Amino acid sequence: MSLDIQPLNLPGIDSGRPVVIAGPCSAETEAQVMTTATQLHEAGYKIFRAGIWKPRTKPGGFEGNGIAALPWLRRVHEELDMLTATEVATAEHVRAALDYGVDILWIGARTAVDPFAVQSVADALAGEDIPVFVKNPVNPEIDLWQGALERVNLAGIKRLGAIHRGFSYYERNIYRNLPMWHIPVELKKREPELPVFCDPSHIGGKRELIAPLCQHAMDLGMEGLIVESHCDPDSAWSDAAQQVTPATLKSIVDQLDIVSLSDLG
Repeated sequence: MSLDIQPLNLPGIDSGRPVVIAGPCSAETEAQVMTTATQLHEAGYKIFRAGIWKPRTKPGGFEGNGIAALPWLRRVHEELDMLTATEVATAEHVRAALDYGVDILWIGARTAVDPFAVQSVADALAGEDIPVFVKNPVNPEIDLWQGALERVNLAGIKRLGAIHRGFSYYERNIYRNLPMWHIPVELKKREPELPVFCDPSHIGGKRELIAPLCQHAMDLGMEGLIVESHCDPDSAWSDAAQQVTPATLKSIVDQLDIVSLSDLG
């Protein structure tokens, strides 16, 4: 089936520059959220992301503050006039995020791999008019990615986008997750109207890879970026190595060479 989608209507999406969704991997404390959001706002960014519920590979790590952190996102929205975004993995997450007025939701890679989980989230979204992104599943299976998008679309979500965050691979190399760029390119060929964003933080796993990965995404004509940015990355409670300061992020984005879609043929 072809997706029945409408424009995302996000700030800056028609500006000729990439839409940037930025913020820390995790909402650690109210002070950390507000400090990071304020710095991003001062740098000109309009969409703030933060993990409320954090799926971790092994137990024992910081798994997010949960519902307790949602008022912090609402404060970002109210005081800084920024849109807010977070990941949801269950119907309960969806309901809580909507109750607190979160503006944008995404389904993560670990959820996208499970059609039952995606369907549960999609059912909870039924009747809502909110932008929803679906990250690629952890395994390199384009039909599974497309199927997750279709489930959300069939629930009535038409402001829909995809996020390329790379794919798990047993043997470690320079990347945390292999880019396998041909997969998002093929998804775009199948669904030309679908906005595709890139998540260089999870592809690279190291902050020094953020800039080249962002540029590669722009070279492929991707519409946006979702980047982990923290006011003090080295002290982050999760994924410290792949986060950049708001100032560094601005430098990276400002230097991107943007290829227009018409130039790609």
